[in-house]
Amino acid sequence: MDVGGSARFDDPTESVMTSSVAAFKLHPATQPPHLLSRPRLLRRLDAATEPVVVLSASAGAGKTVLLTEWSRRLVARGECAWLSLDAHDNAPGRLWSCILRALHQVLPDLPARLDDDGWTVDAWLEEILPSLVSGLGAQRPLTLILDGWESITDVDAVRSLGDFLARLPHGFRIIVSTRHLLGSPLPALRARGLVAELDQHDLAFTPEEAQAVLTGLLGSAPSAETSRALYEATEGWAAGLCIMGRALARSVNESDMDRELALGRQAVSEYLAGEVLYRLTTEQREFLLRTSVLDELSAGPCQALAGEQAGVVLRELARTVQLLVPAADPSAYRHHRALSSLLSDVLMSQGPDTVVSLHRSAAQWYARRRETTAAVRHWVRGGDEPAAVASVLDGWEEAVSAGRGAEVSHWLDLLPPRMVAADGRLCVVAAMAALSGGAPETARRWLDVAQLRHTGAETVGEGSTVSDAAAVAQAVACCLKGEVLTADRLGESAVAGTMPLTSWRALACTARGTALLWTRRYGEAEALLGEATRDAHAAGHGLVLVRALGLRAVCALLAGRHEQARVLSDEALQAAATAGLGGHFVAMSAYIGRAGLLLEEGDIDGAERALADAEAVLAGSPRAGSEPQVRALCHVMRARLENARHNTDAAREAREAAERAAARCESPGALTDLLGRVGEDRAVTPAAPGPQDLSLGERRVLRALCGPLTLREIASELYVSHNTVKTQVRAIFRKLDAHDRSAAVARARERGVL
Repeated sequence: MDVGGSARFDDPTESVMTSSVAAFKLHPATQPPHLLSRPRLLRRLDAATEPVVVLSASAGAGKTVLLTEWSRRLVARGECAWLSLDAHDNAPGRLWSCILRALHQVLPDLPARLDDDGWTVDAWLEEILPSLVSGLGAQRPLTLILDGWESITDVDAVRSLGDFLARLPHGFRIIVSTRHLLGSPLPALRARGLVAELDQHDLAFTPEEAQAVLTGLLGSAPSAETSRALYEATEGWAAGLCIMGRALARSVNESDMDRELALGRQAVSEYLAGEVLYRLTTEQREFLLRTSVLDELSAGPCQALAGEQAGVVLRELARTVQLLVPAADPSAYRHHRALSSLLSDVLMSQGPDTVVSLHRSAAQWYARRRETTAAVRHWVRGGDEPAAVASVLDGWEEAVSAGRGAEVSHWLDLLPPRMVAADGRLCVVAAMAALSGGAPETARRWLDVAQLRHTGAETVGEGSTVSDAAAVAQAVACCLKGEVLTADRLGESAVAGTMPLTSWRALACTARGTALLWTRRYGEAEALLGEATRDAHAAGHGLVLVRALGLRAVCALLAGRHEQARVLSDEALQAAATAGLGGHFVAMSAYIGRAGLLLEEGDIDGAERALADAEAVLAGSPRAGSEPQVRALCHVMRARLENARHNTDAAREAREAAERAAARCESPGALTDLLGRVGEDRAVTPAAPGPQDLSLGERRVLRALCGPLTLREIASELYVSHNTVKTQVRAIFRKLDAHDRSAAVARARERGVL
């Protein structure tokens, strides 16, 4: 070493190191007694051709064991150098003294000499690094394994490794094992295709590997139930699985098993406490403890529980403690089950009041953002059942109107047992969730329970008492069961007392209008379904809106008003698409109405596409609302379509299916007429429409086309949707054989329509 402190590399006969490196750091540790060979990972390492390989996973993931087995063959051939790093090496001079000593174990002629005190940035860049790269380039192929890189946090030390990795000579490969996700220079190397990576997910045991480990520890294969339970508890984490397996091996009979497994869980917690939790800063530990009540860790709820800096701490812990498992959302995580168990125990030791307070703070955060599932779960865990009920009552209508009845049922399942049955409001909510999913029998059972609860003037949803809401729900259940609605079944007084422009009135009008439709009272049905459409629009109830519009399209079709059926089916299908209800059973009427209309017009291919959509909904929802009339109508349309194609066998099968469905209706009504028409259909081209076929709505739009208004302005003037106007304009053009509004107005004047 010269006076200036820079390194010399000109005398290979000098001692390579002037500072000592413990011999045990230059060799892998002794293998555990029950080593499981992992061929799939060994093959991954063998297949890696990149000069840099990074294994990053949590403590106890099996990184060192894997590299020890993989390197054995290379060590025997003198092609591998090993260095185990620790906190003592966290300085650039010490780090490179150790690395050079490890390399010299395999390459004694490597010209490199360095004292701890001889490392400087200038010496590193100008002499040490160039000489090292040049010296390694003249040697045979070699692999260097750096195990425990998470111990190296010094900025200059980390940067120096980055300098080295960016300049690796040909034939030299370096494998880095670390508990932390590497930062610089990994992204740059990754972009250049110079790095292969194995992460926590890769190193986790598969169920088959876990079974093999347990078999080795126990001396015989464990039961499938035991193996599955241990695998789920550890998520394939090597250390946890081995600790639990050894605990299980100590039990001599079944009575000892629970005690030994409890000791095993305690041993896992102690391992994690020593290797993970108590190596963190106080701020990081406090963050993990306070957020341990959360099922998912994201910046928002973490900040609510652990302070404004929680988002920063979360990202840092996700990088360093790889027992935070990425969730579906890229910015969210969850605790590994083993870590979660430890954190819960530590937090509970601080007193149950702390846990309760954290759950209630989390519930408030989720409730403010209308994330009802999480809010209800935390209210219940925090012991505030009334607040949990309030969250359900506040959010159920919006969820059901969007077709998320199963989600509402899940909320109710989160409440304590028997709480739902004890509250008439919740019984009605449970019934409406069941009706949303097409399960009228389940809904009726809940409504029977609701009748036993005398709740007085308590309301449920908007604008209806519990008894009135239950009456409307009973009417909807009747519709879905194919039963005839009478005044007592509908609950006329409940409908009369329901405020206009609410979802309850929309539901009641839809139920009554449906009954009138199937009994051929098309005019009255259209009037009530029109009211339902208005109220559903005002209440923002997508489910009722799609159903009412679809039934109106069917009603117009059966009444022979084809253009109205076209407009209504367009609106129904658009509403279904907007609300994400295209696959829900309420959309079936819209598809069937469109199919019937196209069939009447002789568009067999178009009818097939629309009917296929309806049948897909029917197949995807086995109950499909359990509404036999709609099922029968779908089969009728299929029979008519196959008849039009002269496909006799398929038509007969569809007709028989329609008859079976119609037989379950109390009053087949309109279905009888349609079934009678099956066999009369033929694929004929309909007569071209003429100006006399213009509907009242189309004539209103035609008069508006004479002026300067745009279609959107016309829609506003006529109080209809923009899409309705566009559909009517297309119909006007077709009927008047025109291609633009000027031509349409001219043709209308010629023919005396205007």
